[in-house]
Amino acid sequence: MIRTEGLSKTFDGGKKQPAIQAVKGLDLDIQQGEVFGFLGPNGAGKTTTVRMLCALIGPTAGRAWVNSYEVGQQNQQIRASVGILTEQPGMYDRLSAEKNLTIYAKLYGVKDVLGQVEKYLRMLGLWERRKDPAGSFSKGMKQKLAIARAILHEPATLFLDEPTAGLDPEAAKLVRDFIEDLETEGRTIFLCTHNLDEADRLCSKIGIFRQHLIKVDTPSRMKTAIFGRQVEFRLKQTDASLLDFVKRFDFVKQAALEDNRLILGLDDPEESNPLVVKALVQAGLAVQFVSEVRHSLEDVYLSLISDENDR
Repeated sequence: MIRTEGLSKTFDGGKKQPAIQAVKGLDLDIQQGEVFGFLGPNGAGKTTTVRMLCALIGPTAGRAWVNSYEVGQQNQQIRASVGILTEQPGMYDRLSAEKNLTIYAKLYGVKDVLGQVEKYLRMLGLWERRKDPAGSFSKGMKQKLAIARAILHEPATLFLDEPTAGLDPEAAKLVRDFIEDLETEGRTIFLCTHNLDEADRLCSKIGIFRQHLIKVDTPSRMKTAIFGRQVEFRLKQTDASLLDFVKRFDFVKQAALEDNRLILGLDDPEESNPLVVKALVQAGLAVQFVSEVRHSLEDVYLSLISDENDR
């Protein structure tokens, strides 16, 4: 689990520069086994937040707990119970993949060093290249090796910063499947990513963040809260008078006409759709098909960030 109360971090700007508040009053409650997506623009304070939660830097104010250990009070226990993949993971390029993982497994105090190293090299498709220097690996292979390093000691919580950045589609899918496997094992995963489609598929909860938390919820509830439920009625032909026609229904909250697409905002499409279709047919209009409009997490993200910019 991860819990924060008013977590904040301010960096001293120096003698001639103002202080920089990277994180302001962050309140989070992430349950064990959740995949939590932490989304925000570059410079929003996401990496600073991860560094505080991993007990790598101290907060300026507020409190935080990771795996029931308190940041600032039980830092050693936190570091031992988490795994972290940074955006630019460093490896010993002259050493083999196997040797790299062996070194870190020993540092973490892993009991079955050779067994764990083999397990994750095989799981991430690197076993056949285990004797090759890490410096000879492609970016995608290095990323998979870094993920193996982060999970070697079987941490309860895993922090992943852009885990599929720069990977080809096949490697990215392997990493996403790996994250889903970890979720089924009950691990808590804190995922920072700019890949919003990936976050939508993987995350049970999303936090939109820019120095402070703008909104946190499940992806589906975020979409409904911002856009409501919208239904597209594709018609063979339309005219502008159609908008006035459908607005006579009390259950129509919004109405828009785009070419031959009539888009209506409805609280309960399951109840309302048959009534709308019946009225359109009786009016002599040919309904070609009906489908619910599916908004993406990108639509949600851009809407929330735009609102934040306007404040």
